Amino acid sequence: MERTLVLLKPDCVQRRLMGRLLARFEDKGYTIAAMKLMRVTPELAKRHYAEHVHKDWYPELEAFITGGPIVAMAVEGPEAIRVVREMVGVTNGLKAAPGTIRGDFSTSQQQNLVHASDGPESARRELAIFFTDAEIVG
Repeated sequence: MERTLVLLKPDCVQRRLMGRLLARFEDKGYTIAAMKLMRVTPELAKRHYAEHVHKDWYPELEAFITGGPIVAMAVEGPEAIRVVREMVGVTNGLKAAPGTIRGDFSTSQQQNLVHASDGPESARRELAIFFTDAEIVG
């Protein structure tokens, strides 16, 4: 069993797609081990996107992720990191395959609805940013 972080970004919440995206993970058979509706502060954004903070486009990314509420989830199941990334699709919604979340619902590089950890190390790091051990059931 693996556990990964999934963030339903502000555009997902604003477009009221949260339930549809959550259902995809549940329909796949994955467990939602933790979930909360929250706002990302600039400090939290800097921790989460630490590798991007010094890039020219980071201020726009921070403004987007802090611009509205998100849903943070710990998703758990067999090969969850790889499978969830495949379910999400490539970053650019215009290039994402039909049947993926971004392929079905996104037409943007930045407003791409969802974040999913890209590997075991980032999953551990990112889950610890958004959840305490006590908040994760499972």
